[in-house]
Amino acid sequence: MILINGKPNDSISAQDRGLHYGDGVFETIAVLNGQGLCWQRHIDRLVRGCERLGINCPPELLLQEESDRLCSNVGKGVLKLIVTRGTGGRGYQPAADSDTTRIISLYDWPDYPHDYQNEGVRSCFCEARLGHNPQLAEIKHLNRLEQVILQSELASHNVPEGIALDISGHVIEGVRSNIFTVTVDTLSTPDLSQCGIAGIIRQIILENAAELGMKISVGTVTKDDLFNADEIFFCNSIIGVWPVIQLEQKQLDVGHYTNELKKMLSAMGAIVTA
Repeated sequence: MILINGKPNDSISAQDRGLHYGDGVFETIAVLNGQGLCWQRHIDRLVRGCERLGINCPPELLLQEESDRLCSNVGKGVLKLIVTRGTGGRGYQPAADSDTTRIISLYDWPDYPHDYQNEGVRSCFCEARLGHNPQLAEIKHLNRLEQVILQSELASHNVPEGIALDISGHVIEGVRSNIFTVTVDTLSTPDLSQCGIAGIIRQIILENAAELGMKISVGTVTKDDLFNADEIFFCNSIIGVWPVIQLEQKQLDVGHYTNELKKMLSAMGAIVTA
């Protein structure tokens, strides 16, 4: 089911700026037993994205009420919130008085093999590169053509997730996830000030990893850093945590810290593990 501005529908105006320019933001939220996991964190990021783009974000209570209409009887699913700047004429300059468009949709839970969380996945480096744009970095804006191009590479490599590099060749994230490495007791993840998405699960891990006795590093991550790591894993709100057991020719084990972080996230109710 899809709600557009609160009404069941599956069509928007051909003049919507989300269609013309990707002028908007979105959130993808795991739903378990009728509740959106990490709801407040997702809404806070949606608000930040709207503020960054100068879009009037719909009130949280309205988004909550409409989301509840879709999710009240859902055992497990995926909720997507989209906010665009609304309709406008031709040209980049937005109208001063445009009304935002809000699209709330519910999807079936993806059929990823459960073994991905427990036994891990194979991965590779993608050829396509992420461009730098600090103004758009970290937020979930609707311009996802880079990810569309990256995703198209994965089928030829027969891997469920790939690793995206920036134009300088530094590791940034997975195609649809964030990435972490563990070396001895240091947890590292790329700096996202130039490009990439600051994921909700990434944020929770960075806030809580010290409780597991881990040192935390956020900065430049290279391909060599991954090849020298003891553990590597992907994470996002839908996949949870996917350990990497093979990166190109490098073999890895599902590590202790990866398992402990997954247990922590599950205990906090941040991810779905079954």
